[in-house]
Order: sequence, then structure tokens, then C-alpha cells
Amino acid sequence: MIHFDTDYMAGAHPEVMKRLVETNLEQTTGYGSDAYTQRAKEKIREACAQNEAAVYFLVGGTQTNATVIDGLLRHHEGVLATETAHINVHESGAIEATGHKVLTLPSHDGKIKAEEVDKYITDFYRDETYEHMVAPGMVYISHPTELGTLYTLDELEALSQVCRKAQIPLYMDGARLGYGLAAENTDVTLKDIARLCDVFYIGGTKVGALFGEAVVAPRAQQLPHFFPLVKQHGALLAKGRLLGIQFETLFTDGLYERIGAHAVRLALKLKKAFVEKGYKLPIDSPTNQQFVCLPNEEMDRLLSHATFELWGPRGETETMVRFVTSWATREEDVDAFIRLL
Repeated sequence: MIHFDTDYMAGAHPEVMKRLVETNLEQTTGYGSDAYTQRAKEKIREACAQNEAAVYFLVGGTQTNATVIDGLLRHHEGVLATETAHINVHESGAIEATGHKVLTLPSHDGKIKAEEVDKYITDFYRDETYEHMVAPGMVYISHPTELGTLYTLDELEALSQVCRKAQIPLYMDGARLGYGLAAENTDVTLKDIARLCDVFYIGGTKVGALFGEAVVAPRAQQLPHFFPLVKQHGALLAKGRLLGIQFETLFTDGLYERIGAHAVRLALKLKKAFVEKGYKLPIDSPTNQQFVCLPNEEMDRLLSHATFELWGPRGETETMVRFVTSWATREEDVDAFIRLL
């Protein structure tokens, strides 16, 4: 079988796994106090051009979103996000379980618009009964979005400006950040993200690590007392060096960038084949997630040779499906699938 279900099906990139094996028998102090973790933090600060940034390593994406959002919000506040946002659709109510509401706005190919955020906040405080309602305390975005689309630099600048005017933090979910940074024609860099977002995370689980995400707060005071909160949320790893080693490796010799570029190139190769063969692509994604509408008969035939996700319920005659590439996707597998088409 050829696998296109998601980007964390395989274990870890061989270079990451090699370093984990090489250091396996070492004994170091725990909870991220080891030298590997400290070096990983410095490499991330350097890549972001933020020498004073606070960097924290958490075990997974859902734990990261729940912990950061809980850390940024007061008890009476909620988080603004698009209706298709991961935290609203695919995290089993993890945010609500922390006592915070997800306040949704319309999705524009997976993105949220600065002017709609601004209007929501303005209208909220124009309502004389606002103290009886959940206040918009922060904005959540992901890059790439849940639909594989990307924010432009202008869009990110506008969102940052709105958030700073309202004095609420802008938080970016970077679970697939490596693929967004590697996309063709993107004008958003890691340094831009660090400059414009109050907190963001660099995804590892979906971009070559065995597990783990790196939270970055360019202004450390944005996340006060964050370490105990990470522990409260069950997101702290006792064997913290396992995270440090992985991110130190990912940010050595451009590995993170190479992983992103490989997956994006193969995803676009798939996309080109779908277009050439006349299939409808409902979303124009430039990243490692590609969405296509398949006639059910064709979908069932392909599923006997390859795995991929149905994006929503099965339709009566055709179904929207998703194909995802990663560091582990092989050129020969993409070529074999294209022949199946």
C-alpha cells in the first residue's frame, strides 16, 4: 500500500533517529535542563532572530494548543478562530475542557480576516451587556491552515496590527510550519512570524520528529509561569532531552527546511497530476496537503492500492479527499500512484 493519510505515519527522520540512538545510553538531568535542550533553544532563537525569546518543548500539538491558550487567556475570555480551525473541529473540545470558549469567525479558505477580527472586537465592546459574555482574549491562526493554505505577509501584518490595537495576543499553531515555510512563492519567513506573533510553535511531530513541538514566545513575559502550566496539562516530558535532541537535529544543517521542501515538491507533483487528469481541486493548496474531489467509484478503486483520508462524509456520487506528503514520502510511491490514476 501507498500511504498519504497524514504526515506523522512514519517514525522519525533517519537523522533524528540516528541522534536518539547515539545518545540513548547517556544519563542527563530531566525536564529540559540538559545541554541538548539548551542548545536546541539557542538554535531556534537564532533561526527566529529573537535572542531573548522563551522556548519550551511540549509533547504534542493538542497539548500545546490547550496549554498555550490556557496560559494566554483569563478565566472570562475565549479565543477567536476561524470556524474550520483545528481547535474548533479536530481537538475533541480540548480548549473548552480548559474552561475557555472558541469564538468562531467565517473561514476564507481556512483563514481568518483581520477586518472581521477587528469588527468582532469592536462590536463586542459596543454591546452594553458585554460583561455577561465571553470576551475575545486572543486570536488563534494556523500556518498552514487546516486546508493547507497560507497567510501572506500582508495578511499576517494586518492581523498583528489588529491584535496589538486591541491589546490581545496573536497565537500561531505551527504544527505543519515546515511545509508552509517551504511553499513556493510564500513571502512569510520564520523571522516574520517571530516578529508579528506573540506566541507560536514550531511543529516537530508532523515535520520529522518522533514527537514534540517547540513553543516560542519572543517576549518571555507573554507566558509567565508557563513551566508549571505545561506540567499541569500533562505536556511536560521527564526525559526532556529526547525533545532537545530532536529539535537540535532538526535545526542543524537545514534539516527542517529540507524536510519541508521534499514534502511540498512531491505534493505539488500529485496536484499537477490530478489537474492534468481533469479532477476538481476544491482548494488551491501550495503545501503538503492536497484536496481533490473523486468520483466514489474511482475513490474505492484507488483505496484498494493506497490510503488517504475522506475529508468529511462520503458523498452520494463524489467525495472530497485529502492526500498528505511528508519526509517519508518516496518519489517512486508518488509515481506509482500517478500511474494508478
